[in-house]
Formats: sequence, C-alpha cells, structure tokens
Amino acid sequence: MRPPDIETFLAAGPFAVVGASPDRAKYGNKVLRCYQQHGLTVVPINPKQTEVEGLRCFPSLAAATPKPRSVSVVAPPAAAAGIVADAIAAGVRGLWFQPGAEEAAAIAAARAAGLTVIADGACVLVVLGYREH
Repeated sequence: MRPPDIETFLAAGPFAVVGASPDRAKYGNKVLRCYQQHGLTVVPINPKQTEVEGLRCFPSLAAATPKPRSVSVVAPPAAAAGIVADAIAAGVRGLWFQPGAEEAAAIAAARAAGLTVIADGACVLVVLGYREH
C-alpha cells in the first residue's frame, strides 16, 4: 500500500518532469522514461531542450501541453522556488521532489498554496518500478 500523498499524486495525470534530460545516465531522463514505461502521459520540462525521448520539451510548466497536474522535480534545490512558482501559476496539483531536489522554503510555499507535496526521500523510480533498457 502506498502512502496517501503518493496515491493522490499518481491518480492526477498528466505528468511532467522538470529537469528532463536527453542524457540517459541522468535521473531527469530515467524519471521521464519511468512514466513512459508505465504508459502514463508525461511532458518533459527543460528550457535548454526542445525534445527528450521523442517528446516535445517545454521551457516551463505554464507553457506545457497537455497541462500537467502532477510534476516530478529533478532539478537542483536552488531552482526549487522558481519551479514552485511556475507550478502554482500553471495550476499543478502535486509536486514530487525527487531525492536531492528538495528545498525547505519552496516545499513550504507549495504546501501553503494547497499543492500535494512529496519530499520525504521517496523516489518515483522505486515506487513505480523502473527498468533500465
């Protein structure tokens, strides 16, 4: 049985990965591929890329199509405040800060705005199950 916050997050697609990377060795790529492996609609977000894993990459959550409701954050903690502001503006319902992406003030701001936030060290790759191939 998964914790309620994780169930809520996974029930609210489409999904996005902020910090998506074309480099298959990076977690920003593995998390994106994990969603794809599970047949979930996912949108890559990275202002420095135009395509990741065959998907159109968007510069921000606000620009993304389809509009994501649940977002995995795989970015440096220094970027967290901007990501939270973008998520709030884009109408995102849930943020999952992957291990190493957490930043306390940004997490508090997201929770204060009413978003479901997962930031306890849980990793989407473990929860969903990821296969490297």
